[in-house]
Amino acid sequence: MAKLHLVKLSVGSESVATKAAWQAAHFSKTGTEPRHVTRMWPRRADELLDGGSIYWVIKGNVLARQKIIRLDEVIGEDGIRRCGIVLDPVLMQTVPQPRRAFQGWR
Repeated sequence: MAKLHLVKLSVGSESVATKAAWQAAHFSKTGTEPRHVTRMWPRRADELLDGGSIYWVIKGNVLARQKIIRLDEVIGEDGIRRCGIVLDPVLMQTVPQPRRAFQGWR
Protein backbone atom coordinates (compact mmCIF):
# COMPACT_ATOMS: atom_id res chain seq x y z
CA MET A 1 0.00 0.00 0.00
CA ALA A 2 1.33 3.46 -0.91
CA LYS A 3 1.74 6.25 1.61
CA LEU A 4 -0.75 9.07 1.35
CA HIS A 5 -0.11 12.59 2.65
CA LEU A 6 -2.35 15.58 3.38
CA VAL A 7 -1.60 19.24 2.71
CA LYS A 8 -3.27 21.58 5.20
CA LEU A 9 -3.25 25.33 5.74
CA SER A 10 -1.90 26.36 9.14
CA VAL A 11 -4.18 29.34 9.78
CA GLY A 12 -2.61 32.09 11.88
CA SER A 13 0.91 30.66 11.90
CA GLU A 14 3.68 33.10 11.05
CA SER A 15 6.47 30.49 10.99
CA VAL A 16 7.30 26.90 11.91
CA ALA A 17 8.39 28.20 15.33
CA THR A 18 5.01 29.84 16.01
CA LYS A 19 3.20 26.67 14.86
CA ALA A 20 5.33 24.54 17.22
CA ALA A 21 4.87 26.99 20.12
CA TRP A 22 1.09 27.07 19.64
CA GLN A 23 0.87 23.27 19.55
CA ALA A 24 3.07 22.90 22.63
CA ALA A 25 1.08 25.45 24.63
CA HIS A 26 -2.33 24.16 23.54
CA PHE A 27 -1.68 20.48 24.07
CA SER A 28 0.24 20.87 27.32
CA LYS A 29 -2.96 22.39 28.76
CA THR A 30 -5.16 19.55 27.54
CA GLY A 31 -2.65 16.76 28.21
CA THR A 32 -3.33 15.19 24.82
CA GLU A 33 -1.26 14.62 21.72
CA PRO A 34 -1.35 17.24 18.95
CA ARG A 35 -4.27 16.73 16.63
CA HIS A 36 -6.02 18.45 13.77
CA VAL A 37 -9.81 18.14 13.75
CA THR A 38 -11.59 18.14 10.42
CA ARG A 39 -15.24 17.65 9.44
CA MET A 40 -14.75 14.78 7.03
CA TRP A 41 -13.36 11.33 7.77
CA PRO A 42 -10.66 10.42 5.21
CA ARG A 43 -11.86 7.85 2.68
CA ARG A 44 -8.32 6.52 2.30
CA ALA A 45 -7.60 6.25 6.03
CA ASP A 46 -5.55 3.04 5.72
CA GLU A 47 -3.11 4.75 3.34
CA LEU A 48 -2.81 7.79 5.64
CA LEU A 49 -2.01 5.55 8.59
CA ASP A 50 0.65 3.66 6.62
CA GLY A 51 3.34 6.32 7.16
CA GLY A 52 1.45 9.38 5.94
CA SER A 53 2.03 12.94 7.12
CA ILE A 54 0.35 16.33 7.18
CA TYR A 55 2.36 18.92 5.28
CA TRP A 56 1.67 22.37 6.74
CA VAL A 57 1.30 25.42 4.48
CA ILE A 58 2.48 28.52 6.35
CA LYS A 59 2.44 31.93 4.65
CA GLY A 60 2.02 30.41 1.18
CA ASN A 61 4.78 27.79 1.48
CA VAL A 62 4.91 24.19 2.64
CA LEU A 63 7.34 24.58 5.54
CA ALA A 64 6.77 21.64 7.89
CA ARG A 65 5.33 18.18 8.27
CA GLN A 66 4.05 15.95 11.05
CA LYS A 67 3.58 12.19 10.90
CA ILE A 68 0.00 10.97 11.29
CA ILE A 69 -0.28 8.57 14.24
CA ARG A 70 -3.97 7.64 14.24
CA LEU A 71 -7.49 8.89 13.55
CA ASP A 72 -9.83 9.47 16.50
CA GLU A 73 -13.55 10.08 16.44
CA VAL A 74 -14.38 13.52 17.89
CA ILE A 75 -17.96 14.53 18.65
CA GLY A 76 -18.36 18.31 18.53
CA GLU A 77 -20.51 20.39 20.85
CA ASP A 78 -23.10 20.33 18.07
CA GLY A 79 -23.21 16.51 18.19
CA ILE A 80 -21.61 16.11 14.76
CA ARG A 81 -18.98 13.39 14.26
CA ARG A 82 -15.59 14.68 13.16
CA CYS A 83 -12.14 13.21 12.55
CA GLY A 84 -9.29 14.03 14.93
CA ILE A 85 -6.04 13.44 13.06
CA VAL A 86 -3.57 12.66 15.86
CA LEU A 87 -0.05 13.83 15.04
CA ASP A 88 3.47 13.07 16.16
CA PRO A 89 4.52 15.94 18.47
CA VAL A 90 7.70 16.46 16.42
CA LEU A 91 7.22 19.19 13.81
CA MET A 92 9.83 18.66 11.09
CA GLN A 93 10.89 21.53 8.87
CA THR A 94 10.85 20.86 5.13
CA VAL A 95 12.50 22.56 2.19
CA PRO A 96 10.19 25.53 1.45
CA GLN A 97 7.86 24.78 -1.43
CA PRO A 98 5.50 27.49 -2.70
CA ARG A 99 1.86 26.46 -2.64
CA ARG A 100 -0.82 28.40 -4.47
CA ALA A 101 -4.24 28.90 -2.94
CA PHE A 102 -6.35 25.75 -2.92
CA GLN A 103 -9.93 24.89 -2.01
CA GLY A 104 -10.65 26.17 1.46
CA TRP A 105 -8.69 29.41 1.06
CA ARG A 106 -11.22 32.17 0.58
